[in-house]
Parts: sequence; structure tokens; C-alpha cells
Amino acid sequence: MMNERPASPWRIEDVDVPGYLAALDVDAAQLAAAPRDLGLLERLHRAHVFTFPFSNVEVLLGRHPGVELATVQDQLVRRRRGGYCFEHSQLFAAVLETLGFTVRRALGRVRSFDSPRTHMTVLVDLAGTRYLCDPGFGFSITGPIPLHDGARRVEGDRTFSIGRVTDEGWPVWSFERDGAMEHVLDESTIHPADVRMGHLQTSTGAESIFRHHLMVMKHTPRGHVTVTEHGTTVRTPGRPTRQRELTAPEIVTEVRDLGVRITEEEDAQLTDVVTRMRG
Repeated sequence: MMNERPASPWRIEDVDVPGYLAALDVDAAQLAAAPRDLGLLERLHRAHVFTFPFSNVEVLLGRHPGVELATVQDQLVRRRRGGYCFEHSQLFAAVLETLGFTVRRALGRVRSFDSPRTHMTVLVDLAGTRYLCDPGFGFSITGPIPLHDGARRVEGDRTFSIGRVTDEGWPVWSFERDGAMEHVLDESTIHPADVRMGHLQTSTGAESIFRHHLMVMKHTPRGHVTVTEHGTTVRTPGRPTRQRELTAPEIVTEVRDLGVRITEEEDAQLTDVVTRMRG
């Protein structure tokens, strides 16, 4: 069976790989015979970010269920609620590891060395090269990028790059989009407790941006779409960025359209939350 793996501290035996692949519209039988190479990693990464939205709706509704892997599987795959890095990266890492990839999980700091380590990424070793996968960073890459100094990945009119920097003598990696730092990450060992602590800060910290702003994002065929409490932003390669201001009910409709499933009761609650945010 595809999911029969020894118990691990990351509980990868809890991941429903067939359910995940079905959500991605990936044929499990064909994948079983595919080599575990860069082409397959690219395919899975892209399918993930085009399927599951980045979303902090659970946090804003005050009912985030936590970041244990079984809970993450339920939240993203079965309930289709979306999530942020701790959900996306844990799920993606568990699936890859179950499929036979060599995986390492990493934490990083968003846009500043002064930020807490509240971003999670996935590192994959293939044929002597370590790749950064970043499925849980809202407006990020759609596929892996080599984790070495000077590596570049061009997607449309955006250029992502990796640079080696030091932080008080400790080597870290800077991940940049069009020359601006997105986050810095290190390769030190992390454990599930570190993820729970990062999630606690992200979901409950008084200064956490996730508690004070709506952020739902997804890569779509029409471009990358961002929904905030004010409206939508659509970025399509080769075209000017398009922004629209919307009413609170229209914003919640856009959240639904990006694939975040909410009940009618939650629709009303989220509309109230967005209205309060807008002042």
C-alpha cells in the first residue's frame, strides 16, 4: 500500500496520498511508475499551488484546528479550507516523503532578519542537488529552485533567485523575487514542536498580520490572484497588474471563487470580519 510507512515524528503515515493526488487530478497509477526526478517534483509542486489556496480564513474566524498532519490533511484536502505555510509545507513534505523523495523541512524569516521563524518550506535532495520548494508562500514559485548561491528561476516576467548570506556567522539562504527578499531560511534541524510554536505565533500573536488582514491567494490560469479586505489584485505575466476595490460581500464571494469552502453561516461571519477591518 502506498501509505504504509514506518511511524515518523512528522506522522507521515497519516497522510492520504491517494486523496491528495485525486485533489490534484493526478493519476495515481501513472505516478506510481514515474521516476522520482525533477520532472515529477516540478509537476507536483505546480499542481499543488494551482489546487490549494493560501488562506488565513480559519484564523480570522477564530477556529483554527491546529497543524497536526491529520488535521492539515482534513483542512486542505477534504474540507478545502486553504491554509498557510505550516499546512501547505507539512502536507507537501509528507506526500513527497511517502512517494520516496528525500525531504528535509526548514523554517525561515519573512522579509527581515528581525522577523520570527514563522515560515516553513520544503527542501528536496535529487541527484546531488538540494531544491527549495515553497508551496505555502502565497505569491511564490510554482516549482522548485536549486538551493545554491546564484540560482535563478524565471516565471513569466518574474525572476526568483537564491543567495547565500550570513547571520552572525550562521549561513542562511535568501530567497528573492525580482531582487527583493521574500524570506531567509536556514538548514538547521526542525521538529514538529517548532512548527506548532510558529503556528501559535502566527495564529494568535498580537502583532501577527494574519490576525488583522484577510489574505487569500492562489495561482490560477488567469494569473496569480490575491484577495484582501479591500479587493482583488490579479498579476498576469506580460500584462499590467489589475486591482479592483470590492464590497465586503463581493470579497467573500472572491474568497469562495478561489476555492475556500465556507458555509452560509461562515459567509456572514467573514463578511462581518471584513467589514470591521475596512473600518
